[in-house]
Amino acid sequence: MTKKERGKRIVALLKTQYSDAQCSLETKDALQLLIATRLSAQCTDARVNLVTPVLFEAYKTVEDFAAAEVGDVEKIIKSCGLYKTKANDIVAMCRQLVEQHGGVIPDTVEELTTLPGVGRKTANLVAGEIYGKPAIVADTHCIRLSNRMGFCDSKDPLKVERQLSVVIEPAEQLHFCHRLVHHGRAVCTARNPQCGDCVINEVCQKRMEKPVRRKKI
Repeated sequence: MTKKERGKRIVALLKTQYSDAQCSLETKDALQLLIATRLSAQCTDARVNLVTPVLFEAYKTVEDFAAAEVGDVEKIIKSCGLYKTKANDIVAMCRQLVEQHGGVIPDTVEELTTLPGVGRKTANLVAGEIYGKPAIVADTHCIRLSNRMGFCDSKDPLKVERQLSVVIEPAEQLHFCHRLVHHGRAVCTARNPQCGDCVINEVCQKRMEKPVRRKKI
């Protein structure tokens, strides 16, 4: 079975397990998603979802954020970690959006990654989630699971993105990445993957390389 054939099979199997998988960040528009994803760096989505309602109530538009005092933003997002850098990036990216893009969130990865603090993971999520474009969101779950599946051989996000993009069909890429997040949290965990209870173990490279130990009943 080729990588593409295994990719199609894994996509189908994950669909059965996580049919309604969505982005874990709770946002209403492109700006909120852009900011929430920046906050999620080295922070759980659950924590971000606790902070963003307060943040988005205080600053409702890109112009509001562009005019904000960095110190005021810091106070709201402090519990997300790295808050000084994140606050500075949020205000700076919104100022650039106002000054260079008329307040509109760009729809390409290339344009999005010119914004302060926006890397390819964030850019792909926005391009895929908001604009419906093919997108590989190479977060920690995507990188770990795609390596275990045998689709990738690197922990570098850009390399993982490129390797996965030729294995997973464009129309499936974004939802595939969302499902990897759910699967990575519930089953294919970092320290103790539950291979015996995994829906894709029949076509996973890690499973095929060693015997499966099933839970005792």
